Amino acid sequence: MLSMFSNPSSDAINITFCTPESLSDFKRTLPDFSQNWIATFNFEAKPETVIILPDETGAIQQVLWGLSDSAWQMAVLASKLPAGVYHIDDWQGMNPELGILTWALSHYQFNRYKKGSDQACPKLVVPHTLNIKWVETAYKAITLVRDLINTPAEDLMPRDLAAISQDLAKQFKADFSVVCGDSLQREYPSIYRVGRAATAEPLLIDLKWSHPNPQKKLVLVGKGVCFDSGGLDIKPSSGMLTMKKDMGGAAHVLGLARMIMAMNLPIDLRLLIPAVENAISGNAMRPMDVIKTRKGTTVEIGNTDAEGRLVLSDALYEASQSDPDLIIDFATLTGAARIALGTELPALFSNCNESAEGILAQGRDCDDQLWRMPLYQPYKKHLKSLVADLNNVGKSSYGGAITAALFLEQFVEKNCPWVHIDLMAWNVASLPGRPEGGEAMGLLAVYHYLTQWAN
Repeated sequence: MLSMFSNPSSDAINITFCTPESLSDFKRTLPDFSQNWIATFNFEAKPETVIILPDETGAIQQVLWGLSDSAWQMAVLASKLPAGVYHIDDWQGMNPELGILTWALSHYQFNRYKKGSDQACPKLVVPHTLNIKWVETAYKAITLVRDLINTPAEDLMPRDLAAISQDLAKQFKADFSVVCGDSLQREYPSIYRVGRAATAEPLLIDLKWSHPNPQKKLVLVGKGVCFDSGGLDIKPSSGMLTMKKDMGGAAHVLGLARMIMAMNLPIDLRLLIPAVENAISGNAMRPMDVIKTRKGTTVEIGNTDAEGRLVLSDALYEASQSDPDLIIDFATLTGAARIALGTELPALFSNCNESAEGILAQGRDCDDQLWRMPLYQPYKKHLKSLVADLNNVGKSSYGGAITAALFLEQFVEKNCPWVHIDLMAWNVASLPGRPEGGEAMGLLAVYHYLTQWAN
């Protein structure tokens, strides 16, 4: 990441933030040549517009940027500038850490399988007052999330996800364990039943870390379906094209855990990832099978493609047993949430108004927004089964994100604060700083909330 930045230099080109209102006064401070240049190109400092002012020799003298209220505007700016070294004297109220983070993310490439671009990128001088540790930590967390989601399932099966988690545990001196085989079948039967048809064995990843003086106890749970064929209720080919991203929840909790540990937040942290592949073979779970979960609740399988809530049910129940102050789960859980909110806005459900509103507020502040949806209790009627305690799908496709969240709620102990984030984890088209492919969504919002919650 540091290759994107520079030490102070007398040759650095100044970037000046402008608004339509401030531009007229600023122009008066410029030489006639520059004023005429601005007039020639009709630059009005509209949000996220740029003009490069040359001097009379043709060299770049300075850059004017139309200020906007988007945290991603620095990624937009970086994508419009030629190679060189730039600096900003006045951030005009913008959060410089967030601005520098998005500048850095404008250069992100997933190049594990092909050579990345060799094109020289613009560099930005880092202010000496900047909290560079936070910027580097956030950058590493977001790129970890993106890299994991972008990796094809062939190279990221449950054991691979466990190895990455173990490396993270070693780096931050955390405890690490894996439940698999007969122990998984006996102790976490829902996880086992979803993953038993795959060649790659299912498992539960368990990481524990604690600050020396923790103030709060947090459990993160991430859906780790490394590939989702849909099982016997198989998806069409078009529905499988992005299913390597179905472990996006696991990627998010790994990125968030990395931030918590790197920044040494005063938290007692536990991370649970049920890691499986939802595959098809002779012993695949069938529609109308009944599974007995870790909690003891029985679940009739209405659809084998609603497997994420099954693996999460065991993990959430386990998370509840240690009496945590908060449980947060991330999951690429339902298409219904995407229908309701589109692909860029994660759905947030919670039984705790304080946590929900706190995360939403932080998301608005750092342009990493989520949208709260209701745990509408009357819809539990759609999860009834004639032969079991619950069905894993609703009787209607309407309100599918809500019924999925209500299903998960049955496995969180009463009075245990819980936040469920149903997200896409994927950019369907490229934007500056956010290329098509795997994406961290809600990560910064949740992290910023936790920094306040834990103190």
